[in-house]
Amino acid sequence: MPKTSYGAVPKAAFGEDDMRKRINAYLAFIDKILAHDLPVTSSFHDGGEHTDTLVKDAIPTRKDYERLLSFHLHQIAFFQHERLIHLLVTILFALLAFAVFILNYMELMAGRPNIGLILLFVLIIVLLIPYILHYFLLENGVQKMYRQYDEMVRQIRS
Repeated sequence: MPKTSYGAVPKAAFGEDDMRKRINAYLAFIDKILAHDLPVTSSFHDGGEHTDTLVKDAIPTRKDYERLLSFHLHQIAFFQHERLIHLLVTILFALLAFAVFILNYMELMAGRPNIGLILLFVLIIVLLIPYILHYFLLENGVQKMYRQYDEMVRQIRS
């Protein structure tokens, strides 16, 4: 059976939309393999495409499954890192929003509303909402990857 690689190392900088597409494509790719709709020896590429390297009537070996499992662990680590960075940025924006809210409140209680602080607060909230949504995409994606990993291990052992 020919050796396969499971795709290139992920690009260093993705936009949120690119990351959303990539994580959804990768999760679907692994789901297809686990459902036996794709061979274990398929390769995943950054754009979400995959190549089928199945040799006719070949039965995947334990080594093929172990290669896929190793690749999957690398993907989990990549998305965990991405999730951590977004968590830190989200927390920073939430703390900043809270601080600006408190400043706004103090200014309003003193009877001198500051339109600049109000606009700053609105801007931070507008930026915070997409960060929260993207963080949840990453969190849910990584949690699904953990379940996929458990399923791979179960299939290897059976």
